[in-house]
Amino acid sequence: MMVNRRAGSWAQEVVQGIEMDGDWESASDATLVAAVRDVDRTALHELFVRHEPWLSARLSHRCPDPAVVDEAISDTFLAVWRKPSWRGDGDVGAWLWGIAIRSLLHRLRPRKNVVERLASLRGSQVLSAEEEVLARVQYSDVGVALERLSPELRAVVQATVLDGLTTREAGQLLGIPSGTVKSRMSRARTELREALL
Repeated sequence: MMVNRRAGSWAQEVVQGIEMDGDWESASDATLVAAVRDVDRTALHELFVRHEPWLSARLSHRCPDPAVVDEAISDTFLAVWRKPSWRGDGDVGAWLWGIAIRSLLHRLRPRKNVVERLASLRGSQVLSAEEEVLARVQYSDVGVALERLSPELRAVVQATVLDGLTTREAGQLLGIPSGTVKSRMSRARTELREALL
């Protein structure tokens, strides 16, 4: 059985040496998650094989440190193993991405400014899809308006809009109360609206 060499240590331990019972390769992601709920390691293995490559690639665009990415991937599949909380609505891949990005952000703590921290960790790598869109927007009216926001407001916009975190998660990430996240998002929306009129 071949295991991606970039995979984190916990994930490697879980998937190494598993004898594949049944035909999980043709099973849907939803079926695999249901089997993981029933403590089926082969189903976890198949989820890992299907989703680890693209999760690693996307996380690598946000953090060039392979060790941190490996740890975030391990944390992701450990979370899936311990509590497969997918509710059955939406795409399993989107659910996994939510866990993975939160795991990465958790690994990048402590930091004062999310935007500056992520920028300092990136090398001269290829831009992610989100970054390409932002690069195109950078000199547009929206980009200029975003740049005029204070660092605190930009960090809240980054965490909630770009990274898709909830208000509570953004508050934990930024070290501020969730009420402050809401008020900063409200101020950011107002400032952006005024700048774009």
